[in-house]
Amino acid sequence: MHLLKTERKRGLAGAVHVPGDKSISHRAVMFGAVARGDTRVKGFLPGADCLSTIECFRRMGVEIRRESETSLTVKGQGWEGLVEPSRVLDVGNSGTTIRLMLGILAGRPFYSAVIGDESIGRRPMDRVIQPLRRMGAQVDGRKGGSFIPLGVRGGSIGGISHRSPVASAQVKSCLLLAGLQAEGKTVVEEPSLSRDHTERMLRSFGVELSVEKGRVSLQGGQELTAQYVRVPGDISSAAFLIAAALIVPDSRVTIREVGLNPTRTGIIDAFQAMGGEVEVTVTGEWSGEPVGDITVSSSPLNGVEIGGEWIPRLIDEIPVLAVAATQAEGQTVIRDASELKVKETNRIDVTAQELRKLGAEVEETEDGLIIQGKTPLSGAVCDSHSDHRIGMAMAVAGLAAEDGVTVQNAEAIRVSFPEFERTLHQLSSGGS
Repeated sequence: MHLLKTERKRGLAGAVHVPGDKSISHRAVMFGAVARGDTRVKGFLPGADCLSTIECFRRMGVEIRRESETSLTVKGQGWEGLVEPSRVLDVGNSGTTIRLMLGILAGRPFYSAVIGDESIGRRPMDRVIQPLRRMGAQVDGRKGGSFIPLGVRGGSIGGISHRSPVASAQVKSCLLLAGLQAEGKTVVEEPSLSRDHTERMLRSFGVELSVEKGRVSLQGGQELTAQYVRVPGDISSAAFLIAAALIVPDSRVTIREVGLNPTRTGIIDAFQAMGGEVEVTVTGEWSGEPVGDITVSSSPLNGVEIGGEWIPRLIDEIPVLAVAATQAEGQTVIRDASELKVKETNRIDVTAQELRKLGAEVEETEDGLIIQGKTPLSGAVCDSHSDHRIGMAMAVAGLAAEDGVTVQNAEAIRVSFPEFERTLHQLSSGGS
């Protein structure tokens, strides 16, 4: 068990990079695997989840060469290049891998078995299994196919029109990937716009699709053409450094070359609404994704109410948003975030539980949190619960806590930010 200790600080400073975007890294491998030609990927996130995606597609016969930790080549041979795996496809802890891959497997004329770790075993799959069955895919598993292990017998499928009850990029992406292989048209509607990395990257790979407000559609039978994908820094990882700079006095931090996709920048909007000094400079576009620098200065924060259409744009950042809210004047209310219950942990319960160890005033609700500020934080031993975002959030809390925080099971952080501890140390030393 790895322990991470963070202590109360003043004056974080410097310019740093964060690891490549996890969502884009997954998609670069998957889309490259079913495209024709060599897809070169630079800035790939070498975290455990993305490595699970690589291994799954290697088991389906795709050659993937690692030139370095963050550079690779995916040698795709089209949809037909995927072959029946002789071993089970193990997604590890990765919800993105399993849900998107199920969309690909639904249209492939072979059998595959899919498993994952204990956390994935608790995460419901019926939100993608049910529409895939409507398309004609044969999927079976525990509790009627709601939970792993899953058996998929793919083949001839037809397009459907699906209205998702929740805004979910994983559901949308799964059905679009199945729809590319289906007969006819596939339409996915959402109550609000979820992250659109799939739509942007599919276009860059030559796919024609229609995007309207809350509605995406495409025709089946389309091929993908290999591309060069440069992966920007992950804004979800950057969020922890942004929060740290805001709550640690006398700080000024710049994070370089971060993805600024507007479906992902809700955390920036939230921190700015709280009064945080967060400056964004767009510097270019990589593979259809806006990229730029974020400069943050320590700021007095105020409580806010976050809900509605904001939530899909910052769902992964809510644990660290809650940490910042403990240091804001007044009450912060986070609502409409019941999706947090089916992440790596129940992040509503776990975030509240861990913050209360530090003396924070946090109340769980059915779909979110109520945080009272400004509250002095005391030192404690916290647990990541094997959830990378909980681990990093508690480490950030330690920077503002008397006597600091020790995070147990901190190895979970390697899932999305392998260099997190080193980066915090760099900023604490004022390095660049």
